[in-house]
Amino acid sequence: MKILVMGAGVIGCNLVHNLHQAGKKVTLLARGTWMETLRTDGLVIRNRFSFRKSCDRISVVSDLLQEDFYDVIFVCLRYTQLSDVLEKLRNNESSHIVFIGNNMDAEGIAKALPEKHVMFGFVSSAGHREKDCVVSVDLKKVTIGVLRGDAPHDRLCSQIFAGTKYQVNYEANMGDYLKSHAAFVLPAAFACYYAKGNLKKIRKDKALIEKIIAANAECYEALEKLGYELLPKGEEDYQSAKYRKMCYRFYRLMCSTFLGKLCVSDHALGAVDEMDLLAAELEKLVQRSGVEAKNFHELKQYMLPYLERGNEDGIL
Repeated sequence: MKILVMGAGVIGCNLVHNLHQAGKKVTLLARGTWMETLRTDGLVIRNRFSFRKSCDRISVVSDLLQEDFYDVIFVCLRYTQLSDVLEKLRNNESSHIVFIGNNMDAEGIAKALPEKHVMFGFVSSAGHREKDCVVSVDLKKVTIGVLRGDAPHDRLCSQIFAGTKYQVNYEANMGDYLKSHAAFVLPAAFACYYAKGNLKKIRKDKALIEKIIAANAECYEALEKLGYELLPKGEEDYQSAKYRKMCYRFYRLMCSTFLGKLCVSDHALGAVDEMDLLAAELEKLVQRSGVEAKNFHELKQYMLPYLERGNEDGIL
């Protein structure tokens, strides 16, 4: 099985590393000085917690040509970058495309590639790229699947990840899963803008955490009113006191660990363009639903001072 990974950020590099370690024939599409570094020195990944390094000698290309064939192409780009590669993917001979990462319009992406078998996924890893290596935490968990009503591709998913250390969760409604994910993480990202990345400030502010939970509930209510399924299972209980208590403990824990900083705060501050686009599209759904979403709108204002600032590599 020939696999291409488009996007040489943290997510793409970790995916390539795991597939390569499992003996897969995987190629990474990269550009610029990072491509030259990969070709010269190999793909070096440093575990942020253990400080152990791994080095993989992998195949690297700088473009996807029309005649290039792969059994699967993983697209590991930011949501803001996806429109730039759709034509290239549409013209390529490969049939199976998997988009990894945040996405509020999975249905639109799939519609733009009518002759392809399109899937979507989300992996649990975070970090940043340095001059000569990727520094990250990779939990080796992936949720992957198709849009609601599409033919299942669970067998293909099993083949792709066979032999890897990934914990694979197959989801038959990835469009709703990704919308639910955005509804959960965006209020927390807004709070990170308020705190200027200082998670201790959030942890000490009970009222702010409760506002994050309330904003999450507003967005979930909007999605539910529009007929979307709240995923993963259990999120549909968002109105209960038990759910709110669980979320409160989660956010307190998130703000107490370096993993929370790496997975949430660092990416929120470094990928403002992506957060802004996700928020704008979620806000459109909220408006369509008729839900007031006062807490969501108030938290969103904290992002405004950051919109003109530069972006760094990361994933949320």
